[in-house]
Amino acid sequence: MSTLSDLDDLEFFATLARSPNMTAAARTWSVSLSAVSKRLTRLESRLGTQLIQRSTRRLTLTESGALYASGARDLVQNRADLEERVSRASGELRGRLSVHSTLGLGRRHIAPLLEEFTTAHPAVEMDLTLSEHAFSIAGSGYDLAIRVGSPPDARLRIRRLHANRRILCAAPSYLAEHGAPRSLSELADHDCLVIKENDADFGVWRFGTGPDDESAIRVSGDMACNDGEVILDWCLAGRGLMFRSAWQARPLVEKGLLVCLLPEVPTPPADIFGITDATAHLPGRTTALLDHLASGLERRLADPAIG
Repeated sequence: MSTLSDLDDLEFFATLARSPNMTAAARTWSVSLSAVSKRLTRLESRLGTQLIQRSTRRLTLTESGALYASGARDLVQNRADLEERVSRASGELRGRLSVHSTLGLGRRHIAPLLEEFTTAHPAVEMDLTLSEHAFSIAGSGYDLAIRVGSPPDARLRIRRLHANRRILCAAPSYLAEHGAPRSLSELADHDCLVIKENDADFGVWRFGTGPDDESAIRVSGDMACNDGEVILDWCLAGRGLMFRSAWQARPLVEKGLLVCLLPEVPTPPADIFGITDATAHLPGRTTALLDHLASGLERRLADPAIG
């Protein structure tokens, strides 16, 4: 990973502009906030214009800053692509990859797979951001976004990395006390652990094979959270029913720590996708990473011991 002193102004500002605030940017380079502020001040002085509205809580680009950030991202990407093409004759992948992933999947599986990839390709630099906040990858500066759910916008370049569905489950301790639902209508009689994701209607669980065959069931319970790992911990503690991705729940079902409920009721796909900007050139290192993620997820998710 490049340090702050290694970067030219274009690389510095391209990275800074996609950070939520200057503190987060300082953390990226493992430097102090004042070091980032001084570097930004020198750049603004050289250009003769303000690029960022100063705030410790949120990074807001000025009109000039947005223009410079857009151009910087393009130039940095073009330079990286050129260097990769020049070095491709040696068979070595090189350059920087910026990846955005959801929290739970990112921590559990994507991060280890990225570590494997950089070990196999030491000339590749990796920058991983974990967040549940939805964003548009076009113009974001990220090379790849990992998402779980329904297929993203068809105007994006997408690749399905692994098939996945959501499953309904509970801990044996919960079922011993409350019994198991025998139909979807009985979900109203149970404590349901609800995850609050983005702007979705988080009190609704959807069953069926897809949009043309769907039952939307409104559920409720005493506990809700925006972190799937917390929901999982509560479920294992016997606090309620959970409706989560099979990649997360299936290994625990196979170990007997959770019980799959209403397995005869179909659930819509919640596949794992890799998303790239359809308007941008797709470098060889990104294609190679997509291949690695697809094969790696197949291997890891087939092994309950890794879950």
